[in-house]
Amino acid sequence: MQTEKHPLQPFLPTGARLLMLGSFPPARYRWSMDFFYPNFQNDMWRIFGLCFHGDKMHFVDEQGRTFRRPLIEALLREKGIALYDTACEVVRTQNTASDKDLMVVQPTDLDALLRQLPQCEAVCTTGQKATDLFTAHFQMAQPRVGSAESFTFEGRTLRLFRMPSSSRAYPMKVERKAETYRQMFDALAMTGPGPSL
Repeated sequence: MQTEKHPLQPFLPTGARLLMLGSFPPARYRWSMDFFYPNFQNDMWRIFGLCFHGDKMHFVDEQGRTFRRPLIEALLREKGIALYDTACEVVRTQNTASDKDLMVVQPTDLDALLRQLPQCEAVCTTGQKATDLFTAHFQMAQPRVGSAESFTFEGRTLRLFRMPSSSRAYPMKVERKAETYRQMFDALAMTGPGPSL
């Protein structure tokens, strides 16, 4: 079976306070940009548009069928949000982007990742596979979707937020997902008063 290595480096802005972890990127042919959550059908950047601008199309280039990466990166740096995934080498057992078809060959070194983020106070997992890998590594309880659990790492106390998947396969409207993400961003004081969702 052919293995796939993670094609991106972790996005770790200086002073990041939140680390968002997915499972693994989709196959390259599904990408609309060279960045995280690149599938045009994935709603992560629409969720961010709703949370931070009250507009799900804020980061979407509809005509180009891609996302506005410079705007996304600027927001992530401004808010202190880091991005990576919980697996760095996988086998796609069914040649799909689905988490259930990913066999993890090499999990991400989560300790090394967190050591690079000394100001990080929270981690967010954006799917079941990511949550399984993270909670197994830290031997902690899994939060319910939309909630958080505390964990300790090298003397630091952090929170793990479990968010709904931004994949359209996850049965929840994008506006409802955005409400859940907004609660997390509010809890981390990353959002100001904005449009109610």
